[in-house]
Amino acid sequence: MTWHPAHEPRCTGTRGAVELVITARKRDLGGFSVRRVLPAPERRMVGPFIFFDHMGPSEFPPGQGIQVRPHPHIGLSTVTYLFEGEIMHRDSLGYVQPIRAGAVNLMTAGRGIVHSERAGDDLQTHSRLHGIQSWMALPAREEEREPAFEHYPADLLPEFELDGAALRVIIGDAFGHASPVAAYSPMLYLDCRLRAESAISMPRDCAELGVYVVSGNVRIETRELDEGNLAVLDARASIEISSATGAHLMIIGGEPVGDRHIWWNFVSSSRERMEAAKSDWEQGRFDAIPGETEFIPLPRD
Repeated sequence: MTWHPAHEPRCTGTRGAVELVITARKRDLGGFSVRRVLPAPERRMVGPFIFFDHMGPSEFPPGQGIQVRPHPHIGLSTVTYLFEGEIMHRDSLGYVQPIRAGAVNLMTAGRGIVHSERAGDDLQTHSRLHGIQSWMALPAREEEREPAFEHYPADLLPEFELDGAALRVIIGDAFGHASPVAAYSPMLYLDCRLRAESAISMPRDCAELGVYVVSGNVRIETRELDEGNLAVLDARASIEISSATGAHLMIIGGEPVGDRHIWWNFVSSSRERMEAAKSDWEQGRFDAIPGETEFIPLPRD
């Protein structure tokens, strides 16, 4: 996916365990919509998470589907995680990988990578797409590492039940369960489905912590939070999240990696490196994706 600063979400401050609530802003990406949560004007990052898009749910008639043309990245890792549907990933390293519900595509841009995200080859039937795409800023020592791509099938991610919740560990470790997905700095990424009239206590070993409501409604202390909102939490506090009707949550967090610049699809600790990446894309110095002829031009604003 790509980012544009004009589409930053809206934030509201609060007190107690909930330090800030970020309300996602809807953005049309041509044929499907996303709700953009991070970056936001008052909070650019939660731990290393610098970008967080809730994709769909979107409906596609036969013959249509997501078509995100080739575009570049530097200085980050992207995680694509679907609840429904399929996306075909292609990149400049030569990887061609479909991603389906529950699996993880981890693409580490490092010094630079190009990828496209398109519908699968079978467009004969009606389809749906629903999921999350997030970017994690790489720590300074890893910003210029060699690019890499890894795919993790759904059955490799630990799943377990806890206090009326069904949990999957996407990245990091929580409640005694560890994910095999590579992490370049300490971070946590969980898929949590709370049953009706249930509650769960948040992990307390994260420097920064956030909870995004994919669907349903939750209560954090006296604060009600519904779909499309991210609560940035006081990670030092003992926090319980409850739901009367049931809810689907994504829990993110980890150690901060320091200040980062973000412009379009580029993330870096250096403004000069960002300018070089712009020039490299405009001048065709990024590696190409085998078999792809289209591309997204460098934005002019």
